[in-house]
Formats: sequence, structure tokens, C-alpha cells
Amino acid sequence: MPHLFEPLTLRGTTFRNRIMVSPMCQYSGPVDGCATDWHLVHLGSRAVGGAGLVCVEATAVESHGRLSLGDLGLWSDDQVEPLARIVRFCQSQGARMGIQLAHAGRKAWTDQQGHGPETPVAPSPLPYGEGWRVPQALSREEIAGVVVAFRQAACRALDAGFEVLEVHAAHGYLIHEFLSPLSNEREDEYGGPLPHRFRLLHQVVDAIRTVWPEDRPLFVRISATDWSPGGWDLDQSVALAKTLGERGVDLIDCSSGGLVPTQQIALGPGYQVPFAERIRREAAVPTGAVGLITAPEMADEIIRNGRADLVVLGRELLRHPYWPLHAASVLGREVAWPWQYLRAKR
Repeated sequence: MPHLFEPLTLRGTTFRNRIMVSPMCQYSGPVDGCATDWHLVHLGSRAVGGAGLVCVEATAVESHGRLSLGDLGLWSDDQVEPLARIVRFCQSQGARMGIQLAHAGRKAWTDQQGHGPETPVAPSPLPYGEGWRVPQALSREEIAGVVVAFRQAACRALDAGFEVLEVHAAHGYLIHEFLSPLSNEREDEYGGPLPHRFRLLHQVVDAIRTVWPEDRPLFVRISATDWSPGGWDLDQSVALAKTLGERGVDLIDCSSGGLVPTQQIALGPGYQVPFAERIRREAAVPTGAVGLITAPEMADEIIRNGRADLVVLGRELLRHPYWPLHAASVLGREVAWPWQYLRAKR
């Protein structure tokens, strides 16, 4: 069986190990959405630290679709080169580079007075929770515009040199809002039965695949469950994953929650790994497991027992950027260290 430090190949891209840096918002960008020195150091450190895939945070495809005012963006050509600088450095350290494309929908940023730059958008005029702004329901024409925005952002990601794209369809943001019956009350072809609620994500994936090279992987992050009665659940996630695999998606990044403030999450070490395991088994598509994975032995077990194909680390890599080098030592695997740090290897 493969192990945590065995290479993984998806399409024409090979990752040096099964460790992925989760896309984590830094809330540190300027208003123009361009990457800064902070992002270079943050992401570059994880590449130096030995991760196989480094993924840039949720990057907005439209300026009014940012999760926060400090988010990065790819709605403008001016945002390409600052990201390309980061890509070049991380690749020079042996990491593959990915970027997550996102639209916040009804959870778009607000200031301390509860006001944002524009009225947020969503499938239906349902606010995220009490005190949140009521979003505007997107028209068919506006939905088509969102799809175009994702495709154009994918083109810019290609220009910046990224090797992996991930579509953010989780955590209560726009695409997830279309998937879940708790946030989608539409009566047209984008609401109601599962195939209708899948439609926006399918259109985004299809549009990206027209411009994203055949040899480069495409991931989708989903919330496998809303953790709320009557909401999106694992059965629906399996059904969705089957269709995504058929449409050219190479890996499902399995997170959960974020749609409603009343969610009840059963937290614990590796609490989302069963989602990745079942989707991998029943949908026959590679998966990434994320969520409270901290110990090298746990990460290795997930890969060895075929529960997922990638282990996606977030907070642990914030605490320990060089976790992969430490994990290799713990697991008795020989991996390359940056030559500048060799004096610390023993």
C-alpha cells in the first residue's frame, strides 16, 4: 500500500508526497486583492518545509465575492504577477502549487457596522443568520456571469503558473449555497431536485475544464455534510462526487459545515476522515482528508489503509511549517531537506 511519503500522480502532475497545505485565508491582502510579502513567506515556508502540494487561500473570482476585505483575488490581470512570484519560489523548493477559487455568496465580507460594498448574492434571499444582510437572489443571467468569472480566474491562474486548481464548493459559500436545500429554495432549473442543485457547480467545472490544461488536476472542496437536519448530507455528497469524477474532477477535498450557524459538529481527531473514505470508496474518485489531523502516524494510517489519497493539513502547518520533515523522521522515511538546513537534520 502507498504511504504518506510515496509520490502521487494525478493526470500529468506528480506530488512528492501525500501532504497538502490546506487553503487558509490570511486576511492580509490589500484592497486590490494582490498577494504580498506575507503570502510569499507564509506559503514559501510550507514549501521549504516539505509539503507536496501548497494551496493558496480562497481567492475571489469577483471583487464583491470576497470572504473578507483582506482576501486575495483573481478577477484582474494585475493580480497575476504577485501570485506568479510566489508560485516560482515554491516550485523551486520542490512543491507543486495550487490555488482555490471562491465566491463567498451570502457570506461576503461586511464591516463592523454590517455593511459591505454591495448587496451579497445567493441562490435565494435567505441570510446566513440573524443580523446578517439579506442577499439578492441571482438571476439566470447573473449565474452565467459567475460561471464566466470562474473560467476567467482559471485562465489567470494558468498564467500565474499554478499546477492545480481547486473550486471552493464548501463552508457555506456560493456554490455550497446552491447545493444545500437549507439555502436554496429556487423553483427553476437551479433548485429542487439534486441534479438541479448540482447545476451551478457542474457549469463551473465544465467551464474551467475548457481552459484548464488536460494534464493539470482539478480539485473540488465540498462540505460533506451541513451538520444540520434537513440539510446537505453525505449521501448527497457521494452522489455529487460521482458526477464530478465523470466531468473531469480529479480529487474531492472533503471538509464539512459552514452553511448555517446552528450546525452541531462532532469534533474529534480525524473527524472528517470517514467522509473522505466513503466518497473514495463509493464514488470511485480520489479524495483528500482534512480536519484535526496532527500526528504523523495518523496521517500515514489514512493513506496506508486507503481512506484518502491526500492528507490536507491546516492548523498543524500553521503551528509547524516544517511538519513534513518531522513526520518523515518519525515514520522512518528519508526525504530531501533544503541544503541550507542540513545541519539541523540530525
